[in-house]
Amino acid sequence: MYAEERQQAIAGLVTDRGRVAVTVLADQFGVTTETVRRDLAVLERAGMLRRVHGGAVPVGALSLVETGYGERRGTRTEQKAKIAAAALDLLPGTDGSLVLDGGSSTAALADVLPTDRRLYVVTNSVPISARLAGAPGVTLHVLGGRVRGITQTSVGEATNSALSTLRVDVSFLGTNGITAAHGFSTPDEAEAATKRAMVRAGARVVVLADSSKLGREHLVRFADVEDVDVLVTDDGADPGAVAALEEAGVEVVVA
Repeated sequence: MYAEERQQAIAGLVTDRGRVAVTVLADQFGVTTETVRRDLAVLERAGMLRRVHGGAVPVGALSLVETGYGERRGTRTEQKAKIAAAALDLLPGTDGSLVLDGGSSTAALADVLPTDRRLYVVTNSVPISARLAGAPGVTLHVLGGRVRGITQTSVGEATNSALSTLRVDVSFLGTNGITAAHGFSTPDEAEAATKRAMVRAGARVVVLADSSKLGREHLVRFADVEDVDVLVTDDGADPGAVAALEEAGVEVVVA
């Protein structure tokens, strides 16, 4: 295979998988890791991918762009419903407590919370608060703070201070990006700080994220892989990305 052909094939794999590792590419194409790194450098200069530690991601994977809650709520709904159904097995028992982060996947879980047990639910999400305000068996604690319009969540010093006084059985979080190297990330610093406080508040930490989030890295990391106990995702998840997370100690549940 000529270098140009290999580079085109590599670019296609990055687009399809979301993230590829240098070592995997070297094995697949029967070349050295140094050759792969040179290929990636050529492709990055051509604007076809972006190099990251240990591999490459699509050009748009390292992003400061945030989509609004309404837009996210209406996308990949089937996958999010499956993720929510699988996450029910991770809920605490009767009189248990949980944090529900703002986001479309956590909102899907709020939609299907069981009515056969008492649960204490803490959230910073305006839509989730409205959904659970009259839910049977739910004692709702709404976190105050500055509400970000794009995510419809409260963030900031007041929110984080309130979280610092809490200890819940499980924190359920959403994320914009997941990689074994960079951890769990989001574009906004204030959002990341609140998510970080939620991680600290949970005796167990569960991230709910559809497979499009795997292989993406955003500006601010809010949790290292060792901070998260379980990731619940859908069956579109790249096997290599799943294996890397499991090797790092994250239990991955594929819905």
